[in-house]
Formats: sequence, C-alpha cells, structure tokens
Amino acid sequence: MELISFDALRTLNFPRHVVLKPEYYLRHPVELRAADWILYPEYWQLNALVFGLHARIFPSLATYLIGHDKVAMTRVFETVAPAHVPLTLIHGNTQIYADEIWAKLPTPFVAKIPKASMGEGVFLIETRSDWRRYCERTDVLYAQEYLPIDRDLRLIVIGEKVVGGYWRLQSANGFHNNIARGGVAVPGPIPPAATALVEGVAGTLGIDHAGFDVALVDGHPYLLEFNRLFGNQGLNELVGDITPGILNYLETKLQDSDPRRPKRGGGTRRGGRRGRLSRAA
Repeated sequence: MELISFDALRTLNFPRHVVLKPEYYLRHPVELRAADWILYPEYWQLNALVFGLHARIFPSLATYLIGHDKVAMTRVFETVAPAHVPLTLIHGNTQIYADEIWAKLPTPFVAKIPKASMGEGVFLIETRSDWRRYCERTDVLYAQEYLPIDRDLRLIVIGEKVVGGYWRLQSANGFHNNIARGGVAVPGPIPPAATALVEGVAGTLGIDHAGFDVALVDGHPYLLEFNRLFGNQGLNELVGDITPGILNYLETKLQDSDPRRPKRGGGTRRGGRRGRLSRAA
C-alpha cells in the first residue's frame, strides 16, 4: 500500500511510508491524490483532503466529525443507542437553561466542557456553587446523570471491531477514571454486552479508530464517549500492538473498493514518485 502519514509517532511501527508535516501538505497534491491512504491528518485538513483532493483518509471522516466534540457525539449516540446513554441535558448557556438543568437533575451529577479530553473539563456537581462555577466556564451546558461506578471500560476499536480493552479504576483523588487524571489501567474480562454495543455503534456510524469509554451499571452498558486519538499509555501491555490490525483493515478496505486490485504485502512499493519524498517533507 502507498501510505502517507501526518503523524510520525502514531505510524512509527508501520512499514515503509512517507511522513509529511501537516502545514506542508499543499506542496504535495499529486502524491496525496495518488496515495492509497492518508493517515492521521489534522482536523483542519479534512475538507481540503477529502473534498478538495478526494483522498482516502484514516481514521474515517465519520470518526473525525462525530468525535470532534461531546455534544455531537452524545446526540448521535442518543439516535442510534438511546437505551445506552446516560440521561444528558444539553443547552445553550442561559440562566433559564441553567436553572432548568439544576431543577431536573438530582445531585450529584456530572458536567462537561464539550471539547475537552483526557478527563479535563469534567466536573462533579454536588452543590449550587459547583454548578455556578461550571456555568461560568462554558458556552454550552452539558449535564449528565451520575452513574454509581468506581471504574469503566476502555474498548479499542480498529476497523469497526473491538480488538481489545481494559478496565480503568477510579483515581484516588477524585471521580475521574482517565489514566491522565490518576486512574489505573488493569486487565480483566470484557463483558460481551459491552463489546456488542460498541461494535454495533461503530459499525452503524463508520467509526474505525477509537477508544470507547463504557460504564456498566448492574450489567447494563452505557456509552460515555470515544476518543479518536486514544492514549497509548499501557496499550501495548494490555491490548497488544494494534499496527497489524490497522494495516489489515486498510488493505481489506482497498480490496473491497476495487476487487481487481492485486494483493500486496504490508509495505509500500519502493522507488517511484513516493520514493522521492523525504520522510518528513
């Protein structure tokens, strides 16, 4: 396969490929059009690559668009799997809506900044003062029922399939399960109901590269969110190297899009136009 990557670290273990700096992409329109796959572009590149150059990107466009903020993600989850989404209220930040949410949700509840990640911008609301401080920090009010859990699941999706997962235990200094906020990743059996839910949602939406966070309450799985660029902390030890799975998925998608295409090995061809590009052009 002819691969061009915009993220050298995430494709470090990939077979021979070209690495470009995102800010220099306009210097290589011919190569980008000819590539089989453009890997890990920046969000701001999507329109130019997908609609301008008609390039094939990984992760998928759906993964980028749905995963860009929690508001869009939650509304999609509510559409395709409403029984598996915690009660969530989303409104513009006005005093009327702030009062309405406070009246509807019992405390404690969770409030989030829509575009935050790694556990940042997630608050446990226990008092009216907590709620006021949150409201001062966001343009969009995102409030969600509190689930009685002390851990959640991180399920890794590659090619719309769960390839592995692990549990994240709650941090000692708060209610966050994120590893970046003090949570602890541990191995453990993955409930089939969680796998089935995530694969069903990923397949329906076309999400092909994500770390899904799932809470289980009395055996019932709830979708919390997914991260397109999930962290690698502990991933190899708990899940294994996901590179072969990505490469197999990309090759399979190429075969599906063009059945006449000859099968190749995992690497790109040597020589030719791609060979004249430097790895960090």
